[in-house]
Amino acid sequence: MNMRINMGWTGACALALVLSLQGCGGDENSSSTASQITVNTPAMIAQVSADDYEENVNGLITAATLKRWKDDWATERAKLGLSGKLIILQVTTGPVGAEYIKPNGTNVFTYLSPSSEWIQTRSNGVIETQSVVPDGAQMDGLLKKYNIDPRNDMIVAAMGTGSNPNAMAQGRVWYALRYWGVDKKNLGILNGGNQWINSNGMTAADFQATASTAPNSGSVSVKSLLVDNTQLQATVDDLLKVLPASNTNVKSDGVFIWDARSLGQYSAGEAVEFGEDTDTDTAGSQACATAYCAPVNPNNYMAFFQNGGSRQGHPFGTLQLQYTRMLDSTKGFAYRPKSELANLLNGGTDAQGLGFVDASYGQLGAGNAYQEGDTIYAYCETTFRAMITGVVSAVILGKPTRFYDGAMVEWHSLSNLMDNTGSYILPSDSPWRTDVRSFFRPATSYTLVTPRTITDPYANSADAVIRADQAYKTGEVITDGGGGGGGAPTNPCGG
Repeated sequence: MNMRINMGWTGACALALVLSLQGCGGDENSSSTASQITVNTPAMIAQVSADDYEENVNGLITAATLKRWKDDWATERAKLGLSGKLIILQVTTGPVGAEYIKPNGTNVFTYLSPSSEWIQTRSNGVIETQSVVPDGAQMDGLLKKYNIDPRNDMIVAAMGTGSNPNAMAQGRVWYALRYWGVDKKNLGILNGGNQWINSNGMTAADFQATASTAPNSGSVSVKSLLVDNTQLQATVDDLLKVLPASNTNVKSDGVFIWDARSLGQYSAGEAVEFGEDTDTDTAGSQACATAYCAPVNPNNYMAFFQNGGSRQGHPFGTLQLQYTRMLDSTKGFAYRPKSELANLLNGGTDAQGLGFVDASYGQLGAGNAYQEGDTIYAYCETTFRAMITGVVSAVILGKPTRFYDGAMVEWHSLSNLMDNTGSYILPSDSPWRTDVRSFFRPATSYTLVTPRTITDPYANSADAVIRADQAYKTGEVITDGGGGGGGAPTNPCGG
């Protein structure tokens, strides 16, 4: 197989690229044949926002920019080097009077596209996991449904009603399209919900009560996108390879692993943060008078569990800052200014005195969080909250970012702990046990643990999703990657 290789990477990694279509190198905008797909690194996928979001023409865009586009798309698209439609995908309906951003029905369309369309339950070869990026067939179905040509259209993901969950869902739309190879120049994320942008960049005349009708007439496939952005996703194998041997923050290891969940979940109920009792997933905690405090009932740590998990806690060496700190709820849950986000990533604190913490639950302090050149691994429970932190790092701050899509719902399941059938989820000798690389507290009773679907506890790899998606584009036949008990293979690209 012929492939262009970024010669700045090591020979071992280059060889792995040629053999597996994974890992390194390439110019995103170069054309190639189906057998010469350009493979992009996380650094190549990332983009840097302007300091003033009003100046962005892709990535995080403002209502004023979108209004300018929709009011005269024929002129505006030429400035962007595009020839197709402007397609706005709202994940929910907006509030009364601002239900849908108004289309023109000719070259501007606004569709209701809920987050459920942009996720799928899939097996990575070891375990079946919910809320993973959709496969090629589902993506092609969405392109057909909304008549999207991802090579020539501008696609804008919008919240509709601004809220934390809708910002997460908006991120899932961006992530799925970017993962499948849509160029950054063809993607926008609208900053703020309809209730706020109505008077902040738009007026009541820019909305209507109904969405466009999905035509189901598209004919373009993701196979036409001759780039491989699958490095945007990190597998459980990738995460295992970059974790330190102990639960410490190693600043020199080239990775920054960001837990977007609440401190109560990260700590398995040992600590909570200011205002955390307002988070629906942290019942039983209190509002701290200062930045951090102990929960009201430290013995009720199961209040911090989700999805019938076998345990709660975090992988070794990960750092926590809750996703809510990235958004301004007074401005339709818009992303905070770039300077504020950069300060947080550096280890600074916000107006409430909150910033990144490590396993001691102490703040890292300025200069002790992200180190320049680090690749960020973003995760939460199901990689919804992490969509917000990942947009901050990959779309606003321009840092190399990978999403651990299996997330803690997968990670906590890969344990030698029993579920409510009385069976162990993984056998003690499975090479995929993550409990041995984690701080955790187990469920107080196995009867509270929901069974998981284990594909193969001795699989040779956990990248079945990635390999299937690459094969969808190339038409290659792949093996199932299971069996043999060979354990997690080494990755010459370093995970």
